[in-house]
Amino acid sequence: MQTFTKAERLSRKKIIEELFSKGESFLQYPVKVVWLENPLDGDYPAQVLISVPKRKFKHAVDRNLIKRRIREAYRKNKQSFYEFLTQRNKTCVLALLYVSVEIVSYAEIEKKIIVALERCKQEMNEKTAG
Repeated sequence: MQTFTKAERLSRKKIIEELFSKGESFLQYPVKVVWLENPLDGDYPAQVLISVPKRKFKHAVDRNLIKRRIREAYRKNKQSFYEFLTQRNKTCVLALLYVSVEIVSYAEIEKKIIVALERCKQEMNEKTAG
C-alpha cells in the first residue's frame, strides 16, 4: 500500500514544536532529518513534515518540485520503516528538511531518503538498547 494520506502528514503545531525542541537530528545530504518517538493517536505509525526553505528557493515552483520529489521518495520507501515501528509498538514523528542550495534529481533524493529511514531505525534501536 504505497499511499501518502493526509493523516500521515504532521500538521499539529504542538507536536511540531515538541519535535524541534526535543527531537534528535542527523544530516543525510541533501536532507536533514529531525525525528522524535512520540505517542500518536492515529492509524499510522509515523507522521512526516516536509519543508523546503523559501530563503534558498524563491520560486514556489521550485519548492513544490522538491517537496513532490521528497514526498514521492518517502511514499515509495516507507513500508520497511512502518513495519519496523509496528513490530516494536512505536510511533514516530519525522521532519524532512531540504538543505541543499540546488535542485537535486529524484534518483538522488530517493537514495538519500532510503538511507535516512534506515539510519532512523538504527538510531531508534540504539536509543532503546542504550
